[in-house]
Amino acid sequence: MSAPDGIRLDGKVAIVTGAGRSLGRAYALALADAGAAVVVNDVDAQTASQTVADIEAAGGRATAVVAPVGPTETADALVSAAVETFGRLDILVANAGVLRDRVLWKMGDDDFDIVIETHLRGSFTTGRAAATYMRENEIPGRIILIGSPAGQFGSFGQTNYATAKAGLVAMARTWSLELARAGITANTVIPTALSPMTATIPAYTEVYEDYVAGKGIPTEYRRDHALGTPEDVASLIVWLASDASAGVTGQALGIGGDRLTLYAHPDVLRTMNQDGGWSPAQIDEAWRAELAADAQRSGPRKG
Repeated sequence: MSAPDGIRLDGKVAIVTGAGRSLGRAYALALADAGAAVVVNDVDAQTASQTVADIEAAGGRATAVVAPVGPTETADALVSAAVETFGRLDILVANAGVLRDRVLWKMGDDDFDIVIETHLRGSFTTGRAAATYMRENEIPGRIILIGSPAGQFGSFGQTNYATAKAGLVAMARTWSLELARAGITANTVIPTALSPMTATIPAYTEVYEDYVAGKGIPTEYRRDHALGTPEDVASLIVWLASDASAGVTGQALGIGGDRLTLYAHPDVLRTMNQDGGWSPAQIDEAWRAELAADAQRSGPRKG
């Protein structure tokens, strides 16, 4: 087994949540191909077992833990599986997620809760369990959370999903501060790839269907839309999991198709001072005269 460009993970052990299919499966296979042993997590026993079987057939090592992320019990079971089966834990890729798209006025409590429970709480509990083990055993580990352009820019009909994904970026940045002395890095990957999730976007449905049918992805989508395969994203996962990225932490890195992106941290655009504080009328005047020109639009930039 060999990884491209000499980036190797020999002797390391990884957990990948939501690794039964699509992007998570690609991450697990790529980590194994680079030499890591992998704990494959999914709620679907059949797909989890298939990922394990494919890793083993290629000469790698893997084991499955079938359970939903979110509960602390699942997080503890994942770390235990890594340590008991392979002797240690070096890498966490918190990938598991679900969609429940609805516009705000139609989104039910259950629609909101399950997305937050899976993406945000699932990443928190697994990250906490992994970081605790790494700190206690002095392992300079790698924690990789999976974000989304929805969390960077907002996304119509995805209050739950966009909120969770934006929270994950802040979570990783916070962990990068808290875990720095232990040598543990925490970063967020913002993937854009063809998957069952992107297939629900009308503009990409046909492209996804062509991709599943074995057709290539047009260059305009790989370049202009940063839309490629799950394997394109997996390259960034392997790099962030490796020793080569030891100095990289607290970052949000996007990848998809032919494009690699470094996202900015939120920053102050403008400040103004008013002696004695601000009245509503003074705020209105300041907005119209000064601040409105620097206001940022919602949604992704065009072009």
